[in-house]
Amino acid sequence: MHDPRLTPARPDLAAKHLEGKVSAARFVDGEELEVIEAIAPLRRAPSPDAELMTQALKGERVTVYDQSGEGWAWGQLESDGYVGWLPDTTLGRPAAASTHQVTALSTLAFPGPSIKLPPALALPMAAKVSIAREDGAFSVTREGHYLPRTHLAPLNAKAADFVAVAERFVGTPYLWGGKSSLGIDCSGLVQLSLNAAGIAALRDSDMQQASLGQPLDPAGWVRLKRGDLLFWNGHVAIARDDTTIVHANAHHMATVIEATDKAIARIKAAGNELVTVKRL
Repeated sequence: MHDPRLTPARPDLAAKHLEGKVSAARFVDGEELEVIEAIAPLRRAPSPDAELMTQALKGERVTVYDQSGEGWAWGQLESDGYVGWLPDTTLGRPAAASTHQVTALSTLAFPGPSIKLPPALALPMAAKVSIAREDGAFSVTREGHYLPRTHLAPLNAKAADFVAVAERFVGTPYLWGGKSSLGIDCSGLVQLSLNAAGIAALRDSDMQQASLGQPLDPAGWVRLKRGDLLFWNGHVAIARDDTTIVHANAHHMATVIEATDKAIARIKAAGNELVTVKRL
């Protein structure tokens, strides 16, 4: 059974590389495009009212297999394989290869080497840019945007502690499908934080539960270590230590630090028991 979230296949159309593996009326090669907006919504259907499944960030490559003719493109993200519909206007032909990533929660791009100029755009953590040169305190992109050098790092840079990355999002509003400091969900927080530390992670909590780490014996759930991942049905949290977690959640409508035992009890009272704990 193919997961439709990760398989570019529909009854009417599928990726060429899936021919012989799935049923579809026709198979196409697809076209590689790049996200040119700061944040691009990936939706379940080609409509602005459709469910936000995830977000693609600037510099992300996308293989597009279909276009609606009404402003939407159906494709698969290169980074985590997620499939869905993105607005045509958020995509463009790939230019120069990205060289750097944003490591600040968000940063501003200026049209010149001065913070007094009105910013041209804001970029979220993990957005990718191509740097052409340095100019004092700024890195200059090939599009001519000036970004603070301290907010960038080479693509291969890795954060020492993914939990510390997650903690920086405390106070960020909860957004189903969100992946930035403007709004983030539980699995988006885990994915972004792990990716910042060089650890690949799939997008949704059930995918993460199935693919990350090793399960702890339930007897060990009371002896959590920093970086352990706690899973409920449809939810994931990160242990900060043996008594607290950090997680984006709809109860607080924000990313918060919470006492682990109180969170487990509160979520259980709402009808959702802790399923497993995974150690990376």
